[in-house]
Amino acid sequence: MKILAAFAALAVALSGGQAAELTWLTDLAQAKAQAKAEHKLVLLNFTGSDWCPYCIKLDKQVLQSSDFADYATTNLVLVLVDFPRSKPQPESVKKANEALLDKFDVTTYPTLVVLKDTGKKLGKIEGYDGSGPTRLLAKLEKWKTK
Repeated sequence: MKILAAFAALAVALSGGQAAELTWLTDLAQAKAQAKAEHKLVLLNFTGSDWCPYCIKLDKQVLQSSDFADYATTNLVLVLVDFPRSKPQPESVKKANEALLDKFDVTTYPTLVVLKDTGKKLGKIEGYDGSGPTRLLAKLEKWKTK
């Protein structure tokens, strides 16, 4: 019994600094419906998840941080718009992602686009400068009041 308790304590300690697991949708219509029901904004993450160095840094330094996870849980519905080179993707997702790329005039990776639940664009951030989650969270908070 003591071993089980020690193992449980170790598991809690090891997970303490980790961000909560966030859900990333791939369907914008579903995300807007969820955002409307939950009174949240929609965040689209245009990324090349398996080849773009700045996308990978943004993911590790910001999107996987506990600060971002805490904010996203109460304020955002997340949409992954991925353009991988080696990960398989259903053809329907590829086509939908291409349409979103054109719709939001995305020309660089990573790009984050923030929308109201109606689909109205509130803001766009192109690239990642390594600044961590603080700058992004400040922008999101500002756009939330628009």
